[in-house]
Amino acid sequence: MSAEATRTDPLLSARDLVQEFVVRERGGSRGGVVQAVSGVSFDVMPGETLGIVGETGSGKSTLARAVLQAPRPKSGSVVFRGTELTTLHGSRLLRARQHLQFVFQDPFGSLDPKWQVRSIVEEPLIAYHTGGRGARRKRVDELLDLVGLDPARYAKRHPRELSGGQAQRVAIARAVALEPSLLICDEAVSSLDVLIQAQVLNLFERLRRELNLSYLFIAHDLALVKQVSDRVAVMYLGKFCEVGPGESVYRQPLHPYTKALLDSIPSTEPGAARATATLRGEPPSPVNPPSGCRFRTRCPRAADRCASEVPEPRELAPGHLVACHFPLTEPAPAESAGTGVSAVKAQG
Repeated sequence: MSAEATRTDPLLSARDLVQEFVVRERGGSRGGVVQAVSGVSFDVMPGETLGIVGETGSGKSTLARAVLQAPRPKSGSVVFRGTELTTLHGSRLLRARQHLQFVFQDPFGSLDPKWQVRSIVEEPLIAYHTGGRGARRKRVDELLDLVGLDPARYAKRHPRELSGGQAQRVAIARAVALEPSLLICDEAVSSLDVLIQAQVLNLFERLRRELNLSYLFIAHDLALVKQVSDRVAVMYLGKFCEVGPGESVYRQPLHPYTKALLDSIPSTEPGAARATATLRGEPPSPVNPPSGCRFRTRCPRAADRCASEVPEPRELAPGHLVACHFPLTEPAPAESAGTGVSAVKAQG
């Protein structure tokens, strides 16, 4: 779900994306279908950062890969720069991906340990036949400078000779080498310590301004996502349950799950206590999700209606949508369970 574009056409527009995977039992027999992404829609506007947040297993990374067509979604539409990606194949899809790049969670896992930094950053330039050898070498030096690495010191190093922050800067340099319009950042700072996280986040923001980039920024930490995002989408068990401006979602959450994620963030104020939204049990299996609202089995406000009707997104504030029968702006239903037994924790 997303608010209607009012200024210009979206850079990226996804509609009703569905991604499912068949689970095989031992011996190869079919064991069920994982409903990883179920009817998700959203837009990313030019120059915008859309943050996607949720617990581990909510479908965030699968959604990102479905946008990239790796693998293709089972159904739905992905329009990027006016082109439908789900119908592209071969060289046409490769050409579209030039403007749609990925930054992974583990920089060491995404960088070839046998290659020097110069070769790693140059790789996409060679793959897309961009310039001659001299022009590519100059471009690599410019890219390393852009991400804060001195080419004279780092160009000939191997990934094992870099810190985590330096390795992620190399990965970012490689991602922007082809001058993309959109970067998909999948937990791109979660493996870094807090100080390095802040430095890399500042780098992302600077690149957004200087290169006119848009971001699809995925993380499990709602406080971190709020820092860098214009809008935030909260995902639970393959569906968006709330989408809105980052500040609005953070200050006045409308969905019980969003509030639980916020309440799990430790306070930085000495002696401060947060009211904890309590949730029951563990997340259900995506092989057999609950009927109606998928969050109802853990929700303290759940009622009979939640089991029989899928909640449709409603706009309760400007640009702020929630898929909940009983959002936090309304009284809890009289028949709700109302008693949780364990606080949710955002997991990494």
